[in-house]
Amino acid sequence: MTALSRLPLLLLLAGFASASMIAPAAVALAQEDFHDARSFFYAAIVGMVLTTLIGIAQATRTHHRSASRQLLSLLAAFLLLPAMLAVPFHEAVRTTTFLNAYVEMVSSLTTTGATLFAPERLSAAEHLWRAQVGWMGGLLIWVSSAALLAPLTLGGFEVTASGEPGQSVDAGAARRDVTDPALRLAASARVLAPIYVGLTVALWVMLLMAGDQPLVALSHAMSTLSTSGISPIGGPQTAQSGMAGEMIIFLFLFFALSRLTFSGDTKGLAGSKLRNDPEFRIGLLIVLALPAALFMRHWIAAFDIGTETDLTAGLRSLWGGLFTALSFLSTTGFQSADWGAVRGWSGLQTPGVILMGLAIMGGGVATTAGGVKLLRIYALYLAGVREMERLVHPHSLGRSGVMARRIRRQGAFVAWVFFMLFAMTIALFSLLFALSGLDFENAMVTTVAALTNCGPLIRAAAEQPIPLSEMGEGAKGLFVAAMVLGRLEVLGIIVLLTPDIWRD
Repeated sequence: MTALSRLPLLLLLAGFASASMIAPAAVALAQEDFHDARSFFYAAIVGMVLTTLIGIAQATRTHHRSASRQLLSLLAAFLLLPAMLAVPFHEAVRTTTFLNAYVEMVSSLTTTGATLFAPERLSAAEHLWRAQVGWMGGLLIWVSSAALLAPLTLGGFEVTASGEPGQSVDAGAARRDVTDPALRLAASARVLAPIYVGLTVALWVMLLMAGDQPLVALSHAMSTLSTSGISPIGGPQTAQSGMAGEMIIFLFLFFALSRLTFSGDTKGLAGSKLRNDPEFRIGLLIVLALPAALFMRHWIAAFDIGTETDLTAGLRSLWGGLFTALSFLSTTGFQSADWGAVRGWSGLQTPGVILMGLAIMGGGVATTAGGVKLLRIYALYLAGVREMERLVHPHSLGRSGVMARRIRRQGAFVAWVFFMLFAMTIALFSLLFALSGLDFENAMVTTVAALTNCGPLIRAAAEQPIPLSEMGEGAKGLFVAAMVLGRLEVLGIIVLLTPDIWRD
């Protein structure tokens, strides 16, 4: 483990990704799809041999081990690693360009989950590879958030930390912790990987017991834990497990609302208990309040069409709203089979802007969810409440406690800066997508889907599904840039462009 920790992060990820190609090769061989089996197996062998040889050559070299270089390696992983992941996928599909395969792998690795291929076009091994890449991307985000983003006070940690974004908390012990991020990566992987794998296996077994096919259950389990929303059949709404499968997935989606659901290394404002965690509480409030509001809106409208007494349809509508709201808040993007009942029961069309708003708010800090993050929303809420209190009582004192003051003042300021940067980024990419040939609505939906890493928005929020495969090369390049930017966040990119951090 010590020898491996000396190797560059990108090389370690390439070796791990190469070894993981054995799984789809085995699935293809079991189904006697020998072309796909050869494509993945040969790519795995070549990848492992090359990474081993490069690792041996690099073993005696001293590498710059600062957190900034590791952050740059993480950026390189999201840009360069998909090119290697796309090789067996492109060879297996055969009827697509390498650019399409690359965009598909970037979408999977960043847990965006947007696809350029219809489900029936891909084989079982190719579907498994997409879900597997998304699952590995989710694990990478879990580990890198704790090992890289937290010490640099990025990724949402800047709201509660006393240091500035891109800097260590202080010049003492925390800074010594930052100087060796390779050891932090190894330690975080040892702690988080068993939890991640265990939760995935548990969900897979539950979905199998609910009636799903093995491949469908495994893909949905991987996609739920990674919040990638990748499915070989278009989503759980068409799965054999039905509502039982949706209820099981619904429970596991809560892991994307707060890091405290699976780890105790991020403290809440009032301790480490989940019931006191502001992210989990505000996420739960949104998940309950929005479907209730939609339910009442549709209930009132149902009186006009005479279906107000259909209690079963009303309850199914409520469940469809609950599941879909949590799914898009976590940026997974699964739709309930009863989401259509939300519209059909009342005769009203639910606007896609609601789903876009949920994805923009996003899930918890240091989870696989994208978006602005709930902790930043909570910081802005506290600041707004305090300002309204001062309008009534100008000389009143705010909440006591160092953490409360930090979030209400510096944390709210940083959250507001991030929110403005996020809004300007949406405006910029929407303009660029519009210039590439998309109309305004599709350009906005595509931008939000990419920046929030919630690819299923492209199907759910637009009036008609946006054909990503038909976009030009320039638009696909913009889509890749937006997905990577949304995964690392704007502040992370700004930190990489700041000269001061490179002087350490």
